[in-house]
Amino acid sequence: MHLRRLAVLAALALVAASGASLAGAESFVKEGLLVSLRGNFSPKALPRSRPAPLSVHLTGKIRTTDGSQPPPLHRVEIGLNRNGKLSNRGLATCTSRALQSTTSEAAMARCGPARIGGGRFSANVDFPTATFPASGRILAFNGNHGGRPVVLLHLYGTTPVRATFVLALTVTHDGKGEFGTVLSADLPTLAGGVGSITELELRIGRTYAYRGQRRSYLSAACSAPEGFHEVPFALAKGTFHFADDRVIPTELSSVCHVRG
Repeated sequence: MHLRRLAVLAALALVAASGASLAGAESFVKEGLLVSLRGNFSPKALPRSRPAPLSVHLTGKIRTTDGSQPPPLHRVEIGLNRNGKLSNRGLATCTSRALQSTTSEAAMARCGPARIGGGRFSANVDFPTATFPASGRILAFNGNHGGRPVVLLHLYGTTPVRATFVLALTVTHDGKGEFGTVLSADLPTLAGGVGSITELELRIGRTYAYRGQRRSYLSAACSAPEGFHEVPFALAKGTFHFADDRVIPTELSSVCHVRG
């Protein structure tokens, strides 16, 4: 199955291949709430007209300007640049049910062939007596939900307690504008509502073989005009919805270089 002209991911969505990468970072503040988004991709240079395999690395951080506990993140939406392609044809799929109540090791045992990336997350759990940091591992899988393609994020934390969360990033297309494809998910309640995600890091990128051909989950070209060897473009647009009804939009820009 092909999802044509899907953006180079972000959203979520941190460098997996060796060698050079290209980075961008943006920070946005609203009513004392700070959201920063950083992203890069590898390889640094891409063909001008032929899509080539790509790996994307994204990091999002949430802070308050006064150092207090940020409100829980309720929903995230990542709009993707149209200059790219996501292909999962011939790639194994996983389901949310298979990942529920599993450790990272068990998730890999059940859905390893469908893995497309991973990363880490951090959170704060605000108890009446003190605030405790929480952290854990993220695994990303090619998934299917209700007959539609999704990116399944398996979050498994061991500090301060063991817990598993599965997020299904749904893929929608509006066919308009620079960000024609949107990945979105509602986030689960952490620690009964007293937990707040503070950092999310995600690497997406996978090459695999299908019917004797090498394929890539993500690919893109650097469509710079003839005579130009690099071009700026908007990599992704994120919208963060918080439990206190604050909504913070972000946008991440980058530059691609023409190979050859």
